[in-house]
Amino acid sequence: MADDLVLRNDRDGVAHLTLNRPEKLNALNPAVFMELRTHLDALAADDSIRCMVLGGAGRSFCAGHDLNAIADHTPGPTPHFEPETVDALERLPKPTIARIHGHCYTGGLELALGCDLLIGGESARLGDTHGQWGLVPVWGMSVRLPERVGHSTAKELMFTSRRIDANEAERIGLLDRTVADDKLDATIESLTAEIVANSAGTNQIVKQLLADRAERTRHEALLHERTRPHGRPDDMAARMRAGGR
Repeated sequence: MADDLVLRNDRDGVAHLTLNRPEKLNALNPAVFMELRTHLDALAADDSIRCMVLGGAGRSFCAGHDLNAIADHTPGPTPHFEPETVDALERLPKPTIARIHGHCYTGGLELALGCDLLIGGESARLGDTHGQWGLVPVWGMSVRLPERVGHSTAKELMFTSRRIDANEAERIGLLDRTVADDKLDATIESLTAEIVANSAGTNQIVKQLLADRAERTRHEALLHERTRPHGRPDDMAARMRAGGR
């Protein structure tokens, strides 16, 4: 529906979620997070979906937290609903891709960092502007940004509130790939097709193993992996018989 704040469109095993406040550059408020969370909970239980793409309507991915919601002290349904929703995005048991064009600032960047892969068009501009507004991160920026770009680079971006273009974001590892805006959809379609062609069970288990690694030493993670803690994919036998197809 046109009035929905987050749209869902499924194609060929891929769910496309779209932030839908284009007149506000898709700025995030509690209502947006509530709709996003509803979609994420549904996707987590939907075995027909093998990959998810998160994008924004209009000329931006997401300009950040809606400053009016901050000024008005608009509450979410629970004290930490917004960061817990980003956590739910990060834990979604299938590969996720942020489709980034135009603005991707602060809260919007925190949301994008909850995705597995970040693909940007050349129009993308990214940055953390908490310091510009006298705010502090609570949606994961201080953890996920340095994981992506390293601590020193994260400090520079956070201390300066600098916005960077897509090519610089790719150079420092914030974006996984940058393409011309008119190639963005085709690039993501090609990438999702490669992902969907693989075992959904393998992708889910690999994603969980990578998350497990953060909680363990290297030696512990190696021992953990070889115990097959998450079992084997359900389609293993069928794929082996079919020669990997």
